[in-house]
Amino acid sequence: MKILVTPTSMQPGKSTKALEELMAFSKDLVFNATGKPLTEEELLPLLKDCDGYIAGLDFITEKVLKSCDHLKAISRYGAGYDRVDINAAKALSIPVTNTPGVNAEAVGELAFGLILSVARKIPYLDTSTREGGWVRSTGMELKGKTIGILGLGAIGKVVARCAKGFDMTVIAYDPYINVAYCKSNAIKVSTFDEVLEQADVISLHLPLIDTTQHLINASAFAKMKPTSILVNTSRGGIIDEDAAYDALKNGRLGGLALDAFEIEPPTDSPLFSLPNVVTTPHTGAHTEEAVVNMATMSVKNLIDVLSGNDCPYIVNK
Repeated sequence: MKILVTPTSMQPGKSTKALEELMAFSKDLVFNATGKPLTEEELLPLLKDCDGYIAGLDFITEKVLKSCDHLKAISRYGAGYDRVDINAAKALSIPVTNTPGVNAEAVGELAFGLILSVARKIPYLDTSTREGGWVRSTGMELKGKTIGILGLGAIGKVVARCAKGFDMTVIAYDPYINVAYCKSNAIKVSTFDEVLEQADVISLHLPLIDTTQHLINASAFAKMKPTSILVNTSRGGIIDEDAAYDALKNGRLGGLALDAFEIEPPTDSPLFSLPNVVTTPHTGAHTEEAVVNMATMSVKNLIDVLSGNDCPYIVNK
């Protein structure tokens, strides 16, 4: 079987047990030499004759899927699958799997690192000091503040745990929230608007679907405290970046941290010009531990589907 492997952490030269297992299953592997997620045009010639596909953050459109007559399974390297046309894959009887939960610790810890970075202006102070400055810049303590978590899944729960360590009050909104979990972990179940209005820090952990596209828009920013910090380690399209820029520029938002952007990699974003913005290159899941976990699970999922075995992580049954 011919298999395409596009995640940058699973390329030749990065010998891992998972990649060795995949090579034992199939000797005909194709890799992504670009070092970045593939566009529709880049993906088509690589995937066209493949039977299986371990997918990074590539754009897997209906056009791509309809052009790949041999494709029998897509295994997403990660939990999100918003860049896969799920409906088209289902219509073409191509199972799509994901790796939920395995990178939760990595993404949750980065989210909290970004919170600290904005609250204490760490990147700005680091750059200033390296350039010979010795500025005095007043930051914000987290103790006693309220953190609002939008999306209390595996990653949101890691952020909540970290926040408890800083003696923060934790409130959360999730349309499928586990009330019993919240009660046992002293998390206040809140509405979406209550999180916007009450939180000093808001951390996003939502999937990008039709109902969350630009969920954080001008109307949402108007409800937030003008001193609040917003952190997004999920998907870029959840935030209207133009509205975020206006809110920051006009003093209606205290700070912003992004590990995900509407366009990746971002180019010439006006957000880069603002000192109260911290950015990272969609690196939340990139720890040694998470990389191993995602590779292992994505390979197992693909082999299970291609071998006709049961796989509990098919998202488009």
